Amino acid sequence: MPTFTALTTLKGRSPAEALGTALETLTPEPTGIGVFEVEDDSGIWEVGAYFTETPDTVALDLLAAVHGAKAFTVSELPETDWVAHVKRELAPVEAGRFYVYGSHDKDTVPEGREALLIEAAMAFGTGHHGTTLGCLRAFDRLLNEGLRCHNVADIGCGTAVLGMAAAKVWPEVVLASDIDQVAVDVAEVNVKANGLEGRVRCVEAAGFDHPKLEAAAPFDLVFANILKGPLLALAPDMQTHVAPGGHIILSGILNPQANEVIAHYEAHGFNLRHRDEIVDWTTLNLQKTS
Repeated sequence: MPTFTALTTLKGRSPAEALGTALETLTPEPTGIGVFEVEDDSGIWEVGAYFTETPDTVALDLLAAVHGAKAFTVSELPETDWVAHVKRELAPVEAGRFYVYGSHDKDTVPEGREALLIEAAMAFGTGHHGTTLGCLRAFDRLLNEGLRCHNVADIGCGTAVLGMAAAKVWPEVVLASDIDQVAVDVAEVNVKANGLEGRVRCVEAAGFDHPKLEAAAPFDLVFANILKGPLLALAPDMQTHVAPGGHIILSGILNPQANEVIAHYEAHGFNLRHRDEIVDWTTLNLQKTS
């Protein structure tokens, strides 16, 4: 049985929820409806519906117009292994010099930006989530401060968007690791799509536990956008694998968890330089003491 998606974005929670409710009146009716905030402080919300029959595109266009939304993007998903192939039709994300977009927005990339094409749906890190966005903003701030690194790792890389961001601005090879082979496969697809083959090397590993990462240490900069528990467990290895004066950018941290993570890393030889909150999530930039 085919599955169809209809996705759009619009400003504001109330209009988005009203549109989600209105979608329930369609014929054929959707089998599922989702209303989600894009966590970048933009006030943009995503509204999506799933159908097992071809949706009424005229009715969708009318609903979008009435509620002030962009036109719905309707896609038919493959009947098998559709999760591996579906592309989220989301608005591009801007984080300083970085511009994260899907192929459907390839004509919108501004001149002078570091463009990052992300089409993966099976791994975390499209740029829309507050954690990934926070990491990109933190990295952009460091670049504006004149940071220049020669040895970078992206731990728990997901789509490898952070590792690719580093490879866009510096010529050295970036190592990206993830504990999940599916994520590694997705990362490799993204690396190829961005023309960064050989520049971002993806490996399956828990933390730094891989011969390539061990051989490349110590690192000048490490991204780790995972979760609080794994971040706490990773601190001793961070202390070992980050060079004196090196930077780490950490996220996947809920706002109330941030102080615990900061204290834990301070106990392992890191000083806090910046902390940023985007909706529910905190991103930390810490520097290893010399």
